[in-house]
Formats: sequence, C-alpha cells, structure tokens
Amino acid sequence: MIIRKRLAAGVCGLLATVAVGLLPTPAAAGEPDAKPTPKVELVLDVSGSMRARDLDGQTRMAAAKTAFNEVLDAVPGDVELGIRTLGANYPGEDRTVGCKDTKLLYPVGPLDRNDAKTAVATLSPTGWTPIGPSLLAAADDLKGGDSARIVLITDGEDTCQPLDPCEVARDIAAKGIRLTVDTLGLLPDAKTRKQLSCIAEATGGTYTSVHHTDQLRKRVHQLVDRAADPVVTPVATEGAAQCAKAPELKPGLYSDRERFAEHRWYRVAVRPGQELRASVSVAADRAVDNDYGVLLRAVTVHGREIVRGSEAGDGRTDVLSTGLRYPKPDEDAPDGSDVPPAETVCLQVSNSFSAPASVKREPGLPVELAVDLVDAPHDAADPAAFGLGRGWWLLVTLALAGLVGGLVWGWISRWRISVWRTN
Repeated sequence: MIIRKRLAAGVCGLLATVAVGLLPTPAAAGEPDAKPTPKVELVLDVSGSMRARDLDGQTRMAAAKTAFNEVLDAVPGDVELGIRTLGANYPGEDRTVGCKDTKLLYPVGPLDRNDAKTAVATLSPTGWTPIGPSLLAAADDLKGGDSARIVLITDGEDTCQPLDPCEVARDIAAKGIRLTVDTLGLLPDAKTRKQLSCIAEATGGTYTSVHHTDQLRKRVHQLVDRAADPVVTPVATEGAAQCAKAPELKPGLYSDRERFAEHRWYRVAVRPGQELRASVSVAADRAVDNDYGVLLRAVTVHGREIVRGSEAGDGRTDVLSTGLRYPKPDEDAPDGSDVPPAETVCLQVSNSFSAPASVKREPGLPVELAVDLVDAPHDAADPAAFGLGRGWWLLVTLALAGLVGGLVWGWISRWRISVWRTN
C-alpha cells in the first residue's frame, strides 16, 4: 500500500515538474532589469481663476487638492513622481514676470507621500497661466527618462502668448523625446478645449474635460497607472505615394497621417522562412460621412498583389482595422551566398473616408500600422498556421500533462475509496 502511494505521488510530482519546466523562466538573478523607471510629473494650474467655486460646490483649487491627495496615496511604488505649478507665486500685473511663474513644487523621484501632500496643501490661487513655459520646464524635469508622462491640469487657456503651448508640444515631440502630455480641462470653454486637445494630440496624449471632483481623481489616477505600465509608443513615419520611394519598416508599431481617400505605401523586407504579419487602424477623429472602408494590400515590387485585408464601416465606430499574413517559403541560398536574399514586400494602406466640405482636411486621419516578422509554418499542416506560432508544443504538452495527471488522480481516489471500504 505504501509503495503504491509513493508511486502515485512520484508520478504526480514528475508531471508537475515537467509542466513547470516548460513555462517561461524569469530573468536570472543579477541580470539587469530591462524595464525603464516610469516617471510622471503633475503640472497644476494655480492661477487666480482657480478660486472659482463651481466644481461640486467647492473651489477648483480645493477640488484639485482633494484629487491630488487621493492620487498620491495610490501611486505605484515603482513610479517616480514630481509636481510642478504654474501661476502659483506672482500675484502682480507685470506680464513678463507672470509668464515666468512656474515652479517645481516636488522634484521627480521616489515619492514621499507626506512631503508631497504637505507641498500641495500650501498652494493658493494666485497669478497667470503660463502653460507654454511650464511644459518646457516639465520636459527638462523629465529629461533622460525612457518612459515619461506629463499630466497637465488647468481651467483655462495660456495667457502668455506668443509662446503657443501647442507649438511647444510639437517642438517637444519633434525632438524625439519619449514624452507624452495628457491634458485635463476643468470646466473648459471652447478655446481651452481646442488648445488642450492640440497639446495632447501633438505628443500622442489624451485630452479630458473634467466637470466633477471624482472624475478628476479617477482620471489622474488612471494616467499615473498608465505610466507605470506603459503601452508601446508608435514610431512616427511617413508613407510615400509609390512603393519605390516608401520607407522601409522593421518589426514594430508606427503612426502616420493619411488624407481622405489617399493611398500610402511602405516597404518590408521578408526573408525566406519568415511570415509577414501586418495590421492597420485608421481613426475618424472628425465628423465623416457614413459608409467608409480601409484596405491593406501586400504587393510585389512589380505590382502583383500577394494578399489583402479589408474592412468596411457604416458610421457606428470611430476606428476601422484590418490585417494580413504572408508566409514566404524557405528556399536555398544562391551559389556563393550563405543567406537567401530577402523579398521586398510593398504594403499599401488606403481609405475611402469622405466628409462634408466644412470639415478640415488637414492634418490627415490618424493611421497606426503594426508590422511583425515571425517564423513561417513549414507546411499547411503546421500548427503555426493556426496562429499559435512556436507556442503550440507548450499548449499540447500542458494539455497532455493535465490529462495524465487527472487520470492518475482519479485512479488514486478510486483506490483509496476501495481500501477504505475494505477496512
């Protein structure tokens, strides 16, 4: 009886060991962590207009402080956070001085929640609204970070023109700094919405209109969490009017702009034994006519179509996506060469969007293009053809291990019950 129990336990232990051994292993001790340290800077408007008492029965400043305190309590431990103010110190009428009124209230770094809350508690609505200079200063505060985000909270547009904050945001993005600016407008008017939307769009961020304290708290908390677990940032590219002049794309995520009913071309080098997987999404970021479509084609350099993917919409969604797959079979390298040459595949992105004449045509519609190259299936029966890639063997092994483990456990249970009945 004891021998049987030891045998059953040994079998179960062996199956568990095999299953665990097949799972991906974490990085070995001592290896550097590839994940960059996320950095966030909250930029808060402390101008005189924040005295207005129209946000859930309290002043805009009080609502912002309440939201900040709750957000500071919930900041993830791996996030380095800083706080910058604009319009918090100069109460006078000198525009030159007022437009320099931005201060780093709490430096970007590991968060001491009590110190940060104490700093926020001292704020009082005071002066001007120098959004442009504050964005420039915040970008310097976050310099050197691989994953950085600015969260701008204001109740009005910039009062320090001609330094246009939208142009400042475009300049930041043009420098190639991996910095996203998210904007939140407290009870914004039309001009404020337009300016804050432009700032966010220029850096790949988001704009949110805020009308309640709870909404402000949730949104800031969401953006801080997003910095802790960032998504892949698309690389800006510009498609060409023909394949011969198109940019060559490596595996990755890319962003572009495409005008109504335009065709844009990109190139990808696909080696024998690889499979090209591409997808595209086109967003209707303005009012467009119903009934539109998106087309993604893979074409040879000679113009022969290889494969296509298409999708149509009828006005019920703001984003339309489609994709394609092209496996290139293995082939022998030519004489004198160790590696067979790659094939240039031309990717054509087209859209059939249209809009009334009153709708702006520039800039074009946002396009996001994803490109990947994986090992191609060896033949039609290869399980990779079903989209499992190389992970199919792991799924099959785990399924078999589970089946055998279940059978063994069932046998052990029946044996124990029979022994119990006998005794």
